[in-house]
Amino acid sequence: MSSFGQLCPIFSSAVGTLAMSWAVLSCIDVQAQPVNSLLVGQSPILNRRGNESLIFAVPPPPPDIGEPGQRSEAGSRGCENRNKPLASVSQKQLTALVPVYSDSKLVLGTTIAAHPTFWFYVPDQPPFPGKFVLRDKDGKLVYQTDVTLPKTPGVVSFSLPSTVPPLLIGKQYHWYIKIYCKAQELPAFADGWIQRTSLNPALKSQLEKATPRDRVTLYAANGIWFEALSTAGELHRRDPKDTTWAALLQAVGLNDLVNEPILNPPY
Repeated sequence: MSSFGQLCPIFSSAVGTLAMSWAVLSCIDVQAQPVNSLLVGQSPILNRRGNESLIFAVPPPPPDIGEPGQRSEAGSRGCENRNKPLASVSQKQLTALVPVYSDSKLVLGTTIAAHPTFWFYVPDQPPFPGKFVLRDKDGKLVYQTDVTLPKTPGVVSFSLPSTVPPLLIGKQYHWYIKIYCKAQELPAFADGWIQRTSLNPALKSQLEKATPRDRVTLYAANGIWFEALSTAGELHRRDPKDTTWAALLQAVGLNDLVNEPILNPPY
């Protein structure tokens, strides 16, 4: 059984080109509208300080991605509240910390890592078992594992182990996180897509020289979600007063999770 929480290293050796469109995302649950192209070094947020907003630039969505996904379990009562009326439930839902495209509801984030880190908010407590599943675009199983859920609600992270075949650049993969509330019952789940991309040499050079806080800004300005989030998460673990984590979540409409704790394994 695997557990959430092991962070993978950021892979920056890949080279190539990265064509991205960008958008200023408002702090609501409607996320991405590409506006125009962003060149490396021209981001208006590279010198962001204090509580100023962080901009996340969304890459153009793949034209043939398939089912859009589900960032959170819409309408769910959660495992703890399955027998309560929905109107009486205020508990937050199982939620993947990923962007959503407002026009298509596509749940998609890009990564530069061969074995990226996934982040989730888990509201339910044991004894509910969990499972993480990753499939390729054609539905072929790439990896699945049972996961140890935390004893208290909070944000957890899970990295693909190095024993799993590396994600291929330019390919899309479909991930699922499932919580089994009861036997013989459909699980609570969230699902979405991840695509690995490559770094162009100019951006790679900037990242190598940047501070962790500025790396978050550079990743976000170039649409690289998973590394932006993992770097911001590590900043928040070291200094809970750092505003980068909150600003990044707000940039993709996850305002309600800003103050949730990031949990450390073992849970």
